[in-house]
Amino acid sequence: MGKKLKVGILFGGRSAEHEVSIQSARNVLAALDRERFEPVPIAIDTDGTWYLDSDATALLDSTNPELKQLNSCGPSVTLTLSEGDQELVEVGGNGANLGKLDVVFPVLHGTYGEDGSVQGMLRLANLPFVGPSILGSSLCMDKDITHRVLGDAGINVAKSLVFRRIEASSIDEKSIVDSLGLPVFVKPANLGSSVGISKVTDVEGLKPAIELAFSYDRKIVIEEQIVGREIEIAVLGNQGPEASVPGEIIPTKDFYSYEAKYVDDSARLKAPAELSEEVTQRLQAIAKKAFIATGCEGMARVDFFLTESGEIYINEINTIPGFTKISMYPRLWELSGLSYTDLISRLIDLAIERHQEESALNTKRG
Repeated sequence: MGKKLKVGILFGGRSAEHEVSIQSARNVLAALDRERFEPVPIAIDTDGTWYLDSDATALLDSTNPELKQLNSCGPSVTLTLSEGDQELVEVGGNGANLGKLDVVFPVLHGTYGEDGSVQGMLRLANLPFVGPSILGSSLCMDKDITHRVLGDAGINVAKSLVFRRIEASSIDEKSIVDSLGLPVFVKPANLGSSVGISKVTDVEGLKPAIELAFSYDRKIVIEEQIVGREIEIAVLGNQGPEASVPGEIIPTKDFYSYEAKYVDDSARLKAPAELSEEVTQRLQAIAKKAFIATGCEGMARVDFFLTESGEIYINEINTIPGFTKISMYPRLWELSGLSYTDLISRLIDLAIERHQEESALNTKRG
């Protein structure tokens, strides 16, 4: 057995999905193959400060997912960006070096973690990291841009309208209904886990839903409702991705909300979904096509609507899907023959493989 690779596991963060990240990180740490990897948990608080937490004591246990929080952590740290010397350095004090990382697993959902921000920093640090790189991350985080790219690739998406905050005071609610009908979904353009999303069933409900969405983002997307089954496919790989068996979300409320995903467990998850082989293959092919079209690598979960007439629409692409105990991404791969531990190992291997390929590229003239 060779030397163990040090895996920096980033969790917490500044987004509205802070608690979800903590839940996911607990499961990633529990599943990590300790024969191959040495975990280096790094907690990020809601102010953006990094803390080294070698014993993972920052992951406070709670029976209520909404109450999961960061406990008191170890020393605050920063990451040096010098090539070949990616040390964690203690902030303040004597600035002691606290160890070198070999690869990073950002278990960070939402803004500042899933939108290309941390991916750009890790590229500058010349560190391998799990999941899509800058382009795939930032593109898939923006629902407006994702829809444009998917539409250009010939993939069905819901009809939608996009508004920037500068346009907020001039939005005509009646014209929205005339264009999209009712109900509609009002969403922040850049956020996940159903945070800030409202289902609106009448004109009067549009204004408060728009205000809520704008409180989370400077751009919002208003989408027509697609009536159909909610199907998810997990995708894994770099330039030659694989697709898992499909799973189905059966919400017991109006839509698959944040609470249904992480708090009250009110939605039913059916995996594998009961679909014909022909429909399953179509979904898998479209999932891989979307993964490639949006510049994804490593991992993504592709969420679909399947209508009664057999039409397939992509709802969204999640580049750092949930890794909680009920999350669909690891569950679908387990049903496809890849255990949770093997999945985490495969993701780390893919990160290193991509980094090696990128490092071999010519970056100088001549």
